[in-house]
Amino acid sequence: MLRKMTLSDLDVAGRRVLVRVDFNVPLRDGAVADDSRIRAAIPTIEHLRRQGARVILVSHLGRPKGRVVEELRLAPVARRLEELLGCPVQIASDCIGETVRAQVAGLKDGDVLLLENVRFHPGEEANDPGFARELAALADVFVNDAFGAAHRAHASTEGVARFLPAAAGFLIQREIEVMGRALSDPDRPFLALLGGAKVADKIGVIRNLLTKVDVIAIGGGMAYTFLKAQGLEVGRSLVDEERVALAEELLDEARHRGVEVLLPEDVVVADRFAADAQRRVVPVTEIPPDWQGLDIGPATCRHFAEAAGKARTIVWNGPMGVFEWEPFSEGTRAVARALAETGATTIVGGGDSAAAVEQAGVADRITHISTGGGASLEFLEGKELPGIAALWDKKDDGSGGPPEGRRGG
Repeated sequence: MLRKMTLSDLDVAGRRVLVRVDFNVPLRDGAVADDSRIRAAIPTIEHLRRQGARVILVSHLGRPKGRVVEELRLAPVARRLEELLGCPVQIASDCIGETVRAQVAGLKDGDVLLLENVRFHPGEEANDPGFARELAALADVFVNDAFGAAHRAHASTEGVARFLPAAAGFLIQREIEVMGRALSDPDRPFLALLGGAKVADKIGVIRNLLTKVDVIAIGGGMAYTFLKAQGLEVGRSLVDEERVALAEELLDEARHRGVEVLLPEDVVVADRFAADAQRRVVPVTEIPPDWQGLDIGPATCRHFAEAAGKARTIVWNGPMGVFEWEPFSEGTRAVARALAETGATTIVGGGDSAAAVEQAGVADRITHISTGGGASLEFLEGKELPGIAALWDKKDDGSGGPPEGRRGG
């Protein structure tokens, strides 16, 4: 855990604990449509309740851009959280102010209070010190368990750690330990499966992983830029023309480092970008000029599955095609099944990849599914995540203190 304080370092009995959670969940008809992020926070909340803490939860929902948006209030989240915890969850009408302070003052040991959407205030995304200080004033201790927001230097993720002892919750602890071990000390062979539409989103990830993995398999829309870098014609497939030369450089670097790169050998092409388009499977050397690739083909699925079967550590980030359209979803589902069938340590990045393993019905057979799409991507790039860097350092004597150079206020 990079020597950061965790829940085991805190004495929370009778104390007010501000917990940053990631309850940015989809709502439908006034109810939570997918509660997986809420469920991910339950172990930390239940632990704090058992220890006699007064739990104050803070989260964002959607992008209200610093103003109150009625459709983005957290009341539906509070109702679902009550069902999952089996205890009452109070909800505040705001996240700062006199009324909220009074509500916090009335909490008893084991109580749970959910503050209103923190992004209703512009000071959240601006990481305004005054706003962060007001949030911190509600509590004695801060726990960050919102990995999905850890790559944001916002008031409720980074700012409050300047004013309160700050530790990682169970979710963040597991995210960092599992992914950190994969990057620093993996069982080998180590395979990275990368997909998604844009090369630009994955350049930093590829560069970092080239120093760590044994094999990289590339699918999704980004694969066509690499195929073009190999001199192939890819029809009207998605290509980042500005990064073809960079893709060639990355392939050269992989060869220099002895990293095997697997690219599609066949693809599912369509005559137009639509779910009901005409489609057929072709080798990558025979993509028709007016057609476009929208999924990897069956031979590529087998090849990627074979690589997964040989690996001992696998990281997957990004779909293999336009998987939200049934006719072009098989490549992504095949990769999900291949990960589930291997005995390797399997780590799936958040976002579309996490949705894919859920849809394929194999989520319970994956070692770790990250709750943060952008955060897991930046972690794989080797970037520092502000919400984690801000947590207090664990000292050799068992005490904790602010990160070196961090000054409170």
